[in-house]
Formats: sequence, structure tokens, C-alpha cells
Amino acid sequence: MATTDVQGRAAGGAGGGGQPFVWSMVLPMVRAGLFGFIGYFAAAWITAMVTHTVIVNPLPATLGYVFGLLGWLAGSGIWSGWIRRAFGGEEAPSLTGVERYFQFSSDPKATAVRYVIFNVAAFLFAGLAAMAIRIELLTPNSTSWWLSEVHYNMTFGIHGVVMLLAVAASVIVGGMGYYLLPIMLGARTVIYPRLLGLSWWLLPPAAVAVFLSPLIGGFQTGWWGYPPLAQNSGSGIVFYTLGAATLLASSVLGALNIIGTIVYMRAKGMSLGRVPMFVWGLFAAATILIVEAPATFTGTLMDLSDMILGSHFYTGPTGIPLAYDDQFWWLFHPEVYVFALPAFALWLEILPAAAQRPLFARNWAIAGLLGVSMVGAMLGVHHYFTAVSAERMPIFMTITETVSIPTGFVFLAALGTLWGGRLKLSSPVLLSLMAMMNFLIGGLTGIFNADVPADFQLHNTYWVVAHFHYTILGAVIFSWLAGLYWWFPKVTGRMVNEFWAKFHAWWFFVFFNMTFFPMFILGIEGMNRRVAVYLPYLHPLNEFVSISAFFLGAGFLIPAANLYFSWRSGKKASQNPWGSKSLEWHSPSPTPYIVFPEGSEVTVVGPNDNYADGAPEPFVWAPTTAGK
Repeated sequence: MATTDVQGRAAGGAGGGGQPFVWSMVLPMVRAGLFGFIGYFAAAWITAMVTHTVIVNPLPATLGYVFGLLGWLAGSGIWSGWIRRAFGGEEAPSLTGVERYFQFSSDPKATAVRYVIFNVAAFLFAGLAAMAIRIELLTPNSTSWWLSEVHYNMTFGIHGVVMLLAVAASVIVGGMGYYLLPIMLGARTVIYPRLLGLSWWLLPPAAVAVFLSPLIGGFQTGWWGYPPLAQNSGSGIVFYTLGAATLLASSVLGALNIIGTIVYMRAKGMSLGRVPMFVWGLFAAATILIVEAPATFTGTLMDLSDMILGSHFYTGPTGIPLAYDDQFWWLFHPEVYVFALPAFALWLEILPAAAQRPLFARNWAIAGLLGVSMVGAMLGVHHYFTAVSAERMPIFMTITETVSIPTGFVFLAALGTLWGGRLKLSSPVLLSLMAMMNFLIGGLTGIFNADVPADFQLHNTYWVVAHFHYTILGAVIFSWLAGLYWWFPKVTGRMVNEFWAKFHAWWFFVFFNMTFFPMFILGIEGMNRRVAVYLPYLHPLNEFVSISAFFLGAGFLIPAANLYFSWRSGKKASQNPWGSKSLEWHSPSPTPYIVFPEGSEVTVVGPNDNYADGAPEPFVWAPTTAGK
């Protein structure tokens, strides 16, 4: 069974899971924040003194961010937990108790739990920004008592960056994927556990920088950072650029772990045809990141160089602004599939267990996930049809519309699995079905964005906003909640309250559709997106959308309370409450620090989603010889 030196060293003394929490355990995180604060202001102040400027100017802010990030990492325990060993020192002992959640740790489960907490916090603050936007849009004119046009643009940009790169990019991949990936594969850890640990510690400084960008002037570009507006947008644009680049770097570190772990650390007998569907979804998403992210990451740094070093990649007489569009959308439309592919795979993991039927057309479903990954990597140009040459339009229109074919494989596999099954309509299943419905609407409306003549009419309108939110909020966040409820017993040993989980599922579904479906009508009626002021004839529908959005946002207090109180005092769960055949349910719940202890080894003899009558168990356990 695959392992690494990290958990190998810890295996002998891994009994710390029951250690009670004490407040002193939080000190490393407090220290990291303090070191980051000192690093930022020291570097920004020294740079401002040397350059005879102020600390909020782009160059001091940039160097301040870099040294603040280094200070944060130094305070996290990364020196004693990793780097000191590279200089001949002795590495700190592996953390096995509660303290591993509050400082640098190589345990992927601890990293994943931190991801969940970070995602919830980022979702809360980005959601509050969305509420501020909808308050502004309650009236056709700018409301001086709330947000000016300038502050509206800042709020809109912050909401977009954080929701996409700090929430959607990691809610399923990070919080669930990193926790379950090694367990589903029969491995004791991931291939690069310290890099995975580092990936989380990059997130908070990046998100905080984006949220605090208004303190140094904000930015007016939305979440795109388009030049030349970026160079004339306020010093806060450097926090946008550096924050986005850091969030992308975090995603790439996770993608390296996903691909490496799948390729090299599968259990004995786990051929590619027996890899769980959820793992295939992670693999397809990680492939996009590895191939596409470097171009966009480089583009953000080149954009920053134009701002602080006076280069002219995108600006000035030799700059090419459209080149930034190419680099930006090279990833940021495929990034949608980084969000969505794990959600698709999550449906295909939950539904066979709930229906107690074999996954229909399993190989076609795998081909669908990989097909979306490959085709989806080539279609970003449809985001700016209005700015490209006529020769490029039919090529990218065709590619964009082609992605619906492998997506259809996934949907047909899900529907075929449900056909004739006796579905147990638990809250995870209900949310998965709702997510499928939402994505279907998002996908069908996306065809109009892919079609050049239609896109020329709908481009930059609220039609695009509605389509986008149906694919991200409607599919990914619904699926996130489904996954949280499904694997909550695995992590905590307790069940969520099914009444409140289902109550919120319906609340979420109703008010989500009441909020975003009318936006299709607003777009057809001619309302531009990214504006704080609109024509009066659009006021009644905008008022309806805003009020619906307030109910939608308030509803998220329900799952927050449900998860918290279920964790504290929920009904104790059995080891396998859903009757799933997946490998993670073969270990105790809650998951111990060492999931698969030495002395036994699993051999995979079949796929984990064959629920046909009389189908054999997919896993066989056998004792191992000491020392092997």
C-alpha cells in the first residue's frame, strides 16, 4: 500500500486524534498573522523611503505583499515542519492531534479541513459583497448613501475574484478532494504532502489582500484585470494581481498532488478502469490546471510588470492589450470545468449508492469527464468574440459547442443509473439532482453564448451573468453542499439533521431560481452587466431579483447552523450510513489519523460503483508480512 516517509514516521505514535482543543494550539496561526503584518509594513515602508513615495503606491505595496506572504509562511511553522530539514536540521515531529489544524502540517486530512473552513469564510464575505451589489441595484440610479459607481466597481471585482478563485476553485477539489483522494485510492497520504500543506497557507494572505485592496485605492477592472484600465485603476490593482497569482499557484500545487497521487499511489489491483469516478473528476480538473494555468499566471505577472516596472507587454506603443485577453481566458473559461468536473464526478459517486444500481455506461462517463477536460481547454475565445478577427469566430464557435457532447455522456450516465432504481432521497441526493437541473439550464443557455450571431446580441448583458451563475452557483455550490452532507459522517462520525438539510435544499433551489432566472430576461431586455446605473424600465425586475437574492443569502445561515450543531451533538453515524461500496467507508468513522494501519493491505478486484444483485465486494483485505 502506497505511503510516504511523512506518515511512515508518524504511524507508530498516531493516537493523538482524541487530544482536546486548548487555545494555545491557535498560537502558530496568530504568530503567522503577526509575522505577515510585520513583513508587509516593514517592506512597504522601507521601499517607500528608498523610492521617496508612499506605502500605498504600487511598488511598495507589491514588495510589502511579497514579504508579508513570506512572513506569514514563516510563522506558520513551515521552517520547522519542512525547510529546516533541507539545510541539514532535524524536522519537527509529525503532528497527529488537534494542533495539526492550526499550523503547517503534512496531513492531507488536516489540510482539507482547513480548506473547508477557509471556503466557508470566503463564501460568507464574498456573499456579503454580492448582497451589497444587490442593494445598490434596488434603484436605477447610483445611491450616494450606499455605493458610488467607483465603490460598486470595487465591490463587484472583489466578489468575482474571491468567489471564483478562493471559493469555487477549491470547495470540492480542496475540502473534499484532498481529504478523499488518498483514501479512495488506498494510499496513506498524497504524493507531495508538504506541497499540499503549503497550498492552503497561500490562500488566506491572497484573499485578505483582495478584500483589503480598497484601502490602497481599489481597482476598477472587475475580476479580469484588463489592461490598459488596470494601469489606470488605482494601486489596489496590485493586490488583485498578486492575490490572483497566489491563488492560482495554490491550485497548481494541489493539481500536481492529484495527478501524481493517481499515477503512482493507487492500491494493488486498482487499474485505471477501477479508479473511482470522483477521483477521475479530480484528475480531469487537475489536468486543465497543469496545462492552462501557467499562461494565465504569467499574464498576471506581466500585467503587474507593466504597472510597477514600466514594461509594455500590454500597454504603450508596443503593447498588445488583446494578448492579455488570450492569456487570461486561456485558463479562465477552462477554469469553469475545473469547478464543474469534480461536481459531475460527485454526482456519479453518490447516485449509484443511493439508487443501489451499477453506474450506467461507466467507461463512457470517464470518457465524458476527460473529453470535457480536453475540449474545454480550447474554447476561451468565445468570451471576447466582439474583439477578435472574423477568421477565429467559426473555429471557436465550433469548439465551444462541441463541449456539450462529452458533457452529455456524463448526464446520460447519471440518468441511466437512476432509471429503474429505488432512489433513497436523502439530502445529498436531493442536492445532486438539483445541481444537475441547474447545470442543464446553464448549459442550454450557454449555447447562445457560443453562437457568434447570438453572442453579439447577448454579450456583456445580464444573460451572461445568469448563465454563469447557473453553472457555478447552481451546479458547483449545490454539489458542494451535497458532498458536505454525504461525507460529513466520514469526517465527524455524526449525521447532519436531514430535516434542516432538505429544508435548506428547497429554500436554496427556489430562491436561487427566483434570483437568477429573471436575469435572462434582463439580459434580453438589454441590461448591461457590471453597471451600477440602469434605465428605469428595468427597475421592477431588478427589485424582484434583489429581494430574492436577500432571501437566498439569508438561507445560508441554515446549513451553517446545521453543520455546526450536527458536529457538536448530531446523531452518531454508523461506519457506512449510505451503504456505499467506496473504499473510504471501509475505515472507521470519524476517520483516524492513519486510515489504513500497517499489517493489512487492500487489493482492488472491481469498480466501487457496481451495485448489481450478487456483485462481489470490490475490495479484498489481506494481512501483510512484517516489514513489507
